[in-house]
Amino acid sequence: MTALAIEGAPLFYLGAHQPHWLWNATFPLFVSHRQLARRARLRPATCRMAVDSGGFTELSLNGRWVTTPGQYAEAVTCYTEQLGALDFAAPMDWMCEPFMIERTGLSVREHQDRTVANYLELRALAPAVPWLPVVQGWTLPDYLRCVELYTSAGVDLAALPCVGLGSVCRRQSTGEIGHIVATLAGLGLKLHGFGVKTGGLHRYGHLLTSADSMAWSYNARRLPPLPGCRGHKNCANCLVYATGWRSRLLASLAARGHQTDLFTLPIPPEGSAA
Repeated sequence: MTALAIEGAPLFYLGAHQPHWLWNATFPLFVSHRQLARRARLRPATCRMAVDSGGFTELSLNGRWVTTPGQYAEAVTCYTEQLGALDFAAPMDWMCEPFMIERTGLSVREHQDRTVANYLELRALAPAVPWLPVVQGWTLPDYLRCVELYTSAGVDLAALPCVGLGSVCRRQSTGEIGHIVATLAGLGLKLHGFGVKTGGLHRYGHLLTSADSMAWSYNARRLPPLPGCRGHKNCANCLVYATGWRSRLLASLAARGHQTDLFTLPIPPEGSAA
């Protein structure tokens, strides 16, 4: 697994609906495979990026993965070749929220087994891709059991640059998730928080190695467009709004005394590895 360039200050990735932002943004983006796959042509990105598998949407719609590991591994390999080096790519993991367990008809343990198996398969199919192992579960014992599953498979999560924390985005401002994050971080895991909103960042952001969020889009959807933003009824897909939201988030966290280095990152020099 290629080392992530996050050994200094942790990273904040802005979730992006629009792949063309990869050629306009000046900060790290988190872009879904489901969106990238629709682009006929890609070119080197001007910012850091990570790829989301789109698993939440795929499992919600189908109750299973329709995309095969081979197809996904091939696609992400192409993204790496065409866009430039990725910080990481999320695997085809299986979320463990109760409604997702009901949707698939499987157990939490089966979701965990499939998550670990997929990480191992993707790593074998495309070893040059920086795949992000994801620890899935619902309760703290679930997550600890998933860590053991990786260990039994020969994967030392604590030795890796980053590990995804799954199934937290819809409850990530709760004390329960804070306890889970603290426990896993205490085991030496360098965690990436998926879909972390402001409340979660305040509670446990200092324990994360990286995080992503699309909360800006939800906020924008409920508001009228910004002055000067013509041609759309709201700014839910607007880079101008997203950039402003990101700046306000950083300022708010700094004003509250939180470590703003969690959310800042200089753009790497041209030609350097991302």
